[in-house]
Amino acid sequence: MNVSAKTEDFAPKAPAAIPDGVYAETVLSVEHYTDRLFRFRMTRPAGYRFRSGEFAMIGLMVGEKPIYRAYSIASPSWDEELEFFSIKVPDGPLTSHLQKIKPGDTVLMRKKPTGTLVLDALTPGKRLYMFSTGTGIAPFASLIRDPETYEKFEEVILTHTCREVAELKYGFDLMEEIRNHEFLAEIVGDKLKHYPTVTREDYPFQGRITDLMESGKLYTDLGVPPLDPAIDRGMICGSSAMLKDTKELLEKAGLTEGANNKPAEFVIERAFVG
Repeated sequence: MNVSAKTEDFAPKAPAAIPDGVYAETVLSVEHYTDRLFRFRMTRPAGYRFRSGEFAMIGLMVGEKPIYRAYSIASPSWDEELEFFSIKVPDGPLTSHLQKIKPGDTVLMRKKPTGTLVLDALTPGKRLYMFSTGTGIAPFASLIRDPETYEKFEEVILTHTCREVAELKYGFDLMEEIRNHEFLAEIVGDKLKHYPTVTREDYPFQGRITDLMESGKLYTDLGVPPLDPAIDRGMICGSSAMLKDTKELLEKAGLTEGANNKPAEFVIERAFVG
């Protein structure tokens, strides 16, 4: 791909002096899925610790100042690199530049990760649902590749809803990676189920995930009973409307929202709403 002069103008550079509490890391690879979605991997700072499912504040130097946004870390806590899955917003303060990064570029990251989509925020259960739309799959990309998830749950169900079929590819790539991984394949076995749906194109599984939950089709397709607060746990990450509607359905089924300091039956990540 030819890099335009305009792109060159925004090539991310490391600041002359790294501010306290910030890492400057190197982009290792970039993969563009559609004109709206891409993922990239970058170096992981020595000693950087996080829990699978947490997010970090990452950024770029734009002009003379850094711009940061919250991004879920898509790689699991054991990975030697950091992976992120991003949307491309043409006029976005950060993503309009981030989508142009290439290997060798510098990305800034604040040192403290945080977030509610972590296993510690859930009470023990048997089945874990991960409800995601769009790039909301990112924290679950971390969790489905973490052996601890399968130590705590007998069954893990990842739902991923997008507008178009092409936008589902990252999820399918994750499944393929797990199946071919030297140790994950055996740990995960048949515990993980992937349920992709689209809303704007013909596809075997169609519709908003909340509609599929309300109609019961989700459970029929998966061969599982409806939500049961005694055994089912949930995590939700997506648009503000999706969070609200899914939360209502989980509460209607008797599940209670939890947090890091008060574990319960389901958790929501609100850092990306807007």
